[in-house]
Amino acid sequence: VKPMTPRCSVPKAVPVGKSASLHCHENEGFPKSTYSWYRNSEPLSPDSKSSTKSHNSSYTLNPATGTLVFHAVHKGDTGRYYCIATNEAGFAKCEEQEMEV
Repeated sequence: VKPMTPRCSVPKAVPVGKSASLHCHENEGFPKSTYSWYRNSEPLSPDSKSSTKSHNSSYTLNPATGTLVFHAVHKGDTGRYYCIATNEAGFAKCEEQEMEV
């Protein structure tokens, strides 16, 4: 079963240096969906250490739960975020939401 549009929650504004949690979830898809996050249409690597685009960003992305946690946000984390839920039957994307730091 193809995933339905996931529900995304993105904080509107986060003070520099604070942590921020972004959530993405849908429960219609079978097999269970995996989740990927995008900032300004660029995919966020599941491992912030290995990604060159986010070299000064520290975050944890859990593809199984759809949770993206920034440990300490900085100005460069400002942007438009959305997530995509994917399984073997297809994928679905949530609305882009702005997060300001």
